[in-house]
Amino acid sequence: MTTSLSQRLADARRHHLTLDALPPAQMPADGAAAYTIQHDILRALDAPIGGWKIGAKSDSGPVQGAPLPASDLHANGARLPRKTFTPLGLELEIAFRFGRRFEPSATPYSEADVLGGIGSMGATIEIVASRYAGWPDVDKLAQLADLQNHGALIVGEFTPYREDFPFVTPSLRFSFEGLNVVETTPANPAGDPRRLLTWLVNHATSRGIAITPEMIVTTGSYTGMFFPQSAGTAGGRIEGLAPISLTLY
Repeated sequence: MTTSLSQRLADARRHHLTLDALPPAQMPADGAAAYTIQHDILRALDAPIGGWKIGAKSDSGPVQGAPLPASDLHANGARLPRKTFTPLGLELEIAFRFGRRFEPSATPYSEADVLGGIGSMGATIEIVASRYAGWPDVDKLAQLADLQNHGALIVGEFTPYREDFPFVTPSLRFSFEGLNVVETTPANPAGDPRRLLTWLVNHATSRGIAITPEMIVTTGSYTGMFFPQSAGTAGGRIEGLAPISLTLY
């Protein structure tokens, strides 16, 4: 019997392996199939949802996301082995926590309900990795199924939510071994990342999954993706938020 893609991806995550080209029969047929595989992966890993990653390619484009295994979330200052992640890209992001639960519902929550429910925010560093040997030249739905190329998330100290925070154009610095690694003007492709949150709440709750105050919701890179070529420490500072760092060894 052929092993399912969800089981293959779960095994690859568990053992830090990569997969060769997928047979056509295992390619997700559509977005719905890719999202089903995501949750099958977490079940195969026996991993509770610790958070979510969400993003969009433009300020009006469609939103995508993935649940994050709780074991993939790490505190500020974490030390992680480089060899665990192939490839290894780093992104500096802003994340949110809600101050209330959003219970499973067949009726969509309104944007006002969701934005009114934001409780706190903080900086995160996402490690981008893939379970596919051919990444990035891999089918987009297959990448979506692979938890949207998630490797790990470093979570900084959170601060109370500020509605007047400059989410579109924050002042920030992202460095590796003290050297700036941001080559363009910092910007999130989604524009104001708060626009992604209503999609997430309704994406999850319509599938019977509650969004809880414990979950970290990270919302896409302001800095593009940096690929460190050596061990070292990455440091991020977004003005108005606590600094964050990650050491790779």
